Amino acid sequence: MRTTRVTVAALVAAAALALTACGGETAKTDSVTQITSQSKTGKATVLDRPFDKPDLVLTDTTGKPWNLREQTKGKPTLIYFGYTNCPDVCPLTMSNIAVAKKALPKADQDQLQVVFVTTDPERDTPDSLGAWLRSQDPSFTGLTGDFATIQAAARTLGVGIEAPKKQADGSVVSMHGAQVIAFSPKTDEGYLLYGEGTTIDDYTKDLPKIVKGENP
Repeated sequence: MRTTRVTVAALVAAAALALTACGGETAKTDSVTQITSQSKTGKATVLDRPFDKPDLVLTDTTGKPWNLREQTKGKPTLIYFGYTNCPDVCPLTMSNIAVAKKALPKADQDQLQVVFVTTDPERDTPDSLGAWLRSQDPSFTGLTGDFATIQAAARTLGVGIEAPKKQADGSVVSMHGAQVIAFSPKTDEGYLLYGEGTTIDDYTKDLPKIVKGENP
């Protein structure tokens, strides 16, 4: 599989990939730059300078504190920021990962950590988040908490998110970067980035190497 290399500096300077309004539109904001080398190819982007794992403590779907660094230390980990009321991008992303994960040997499935951090904590309570994730894969971890804390953590990974806003029709939209960050079990650093166009086949091909902390 061909990979694309970009620097963390380039990602952070861009603030994030274009924010996605989970209704199919892209946010129009001058402060965010689209990085087209990885956003639509469905290929892994290998970061020359990996991201540090955020020092983040939120609430899991059982209502208990969950320390991201401690709970995922030494484990292959995928992190995604989204929300359960998203009609398209978020459920598709989680579904693609869930299907690809099932192709792994059982031991590798048990090792892989998939963490979904809500960008809409007011509506995504532990109970509602847990119910939504169980329909995707019961092993997925869902985290909710203070929006400012979540936003700050996302920015350290080059993921831009905005506070949910009510639309004229009464619906609530959460704008967020749609990338998935893969963290190595060897270094606990985020070294791979996947964009919105990543398919089940892409994840199926890459997950065996991600579990080992290798480049796809």
